[in-house]
Amino acid sequence: MTITAVEKNREKGMVRVFIDDNYCFSIPEQDYISNKLYKDMIISEEQLSVIRDKILVGAARERAVRYLTFKDRSEYEILNKLIDAGFDRSVAQKAVNELKAIGYLDDTRFALKYLSERVRTKALSKKTLAYELKNKGVDKEIIEKALSEFEIDDYEVALREGKRKFGKYDLNDKKIEQKVCRFLLHRGFSYEIVDKVIREMKKE
Repeated sequence: MTITAVEKNREKGMVRVFIDDNYCFSIPEQDYISNKLYKDMIISEEQLSVIRDKILVGAARERAVRYLTFKDRSEYEILNKLIDAGFDRSVAQKAVNELKAIGYLDDTRFALKYLSERVRTKALSKKTLAYELKNKGVDKEIIEKALSEFEIDDYEVALREGKRKFGKYDLNDKKIEQKVCRFLLHRGFSYEIVDKVIREMKKE
C-alpha cells in the first residue's frame, strides 16, 4: 500500500491521507510529521492499524480532554467537536468510548451538574431543562433521573420568578398581566401553571 496523496487543511491543522488513491484517514499535522509520514511512502497493514487504533485515537482523546478542561460537555457534544475538528467519526467515537470507560465522560454527572447550574442561575420549567439536555444528546432516561433528583416544582419556580420580576407591578393592569404571561411562557411553563401564578399574584 502506498500513500498516493495528501491534502492539508490548515484551518483545522489536519492532514487527509489517501492510500492507493482512496481516502484512508485524517490526522493532526503535527502527528503526520512526528510519525514521519510522507507522500509515496509504502505503508504496511500493521502500520496502518497502529495509526488508526493508537495514534489517531490518542490524538482525538487528547483533544477531547482539552475541550473538557475548559468546559464540561456531554458525550454527544465531545463527539461532534472532534468530528468538527477534522477527525473521522469512527476515530472520534473510539476516543469518546475510551474516555467514558475511565470516567472522564459521564452523561449522568454532566446532566446533574448542568441542571444544578441552570436552576441556580435561571428559572426554567422542567420541560425546558429537559429540552436543553436533549439537544446536548443526553439520553432520555438520564434526563428523567437527573430531573427527579432536583425535585423541581414548576409552579413554585414560576411563582418565585414571577414575583421577583413583576412583584412591584399591578397585575390587574392587562398589559402587565400579558407581560408576565409572555415571560413565563417563554421560560417554558405551561398555560395552566402561568394562569395559576397570575391568579395567585393578583391576590397579593
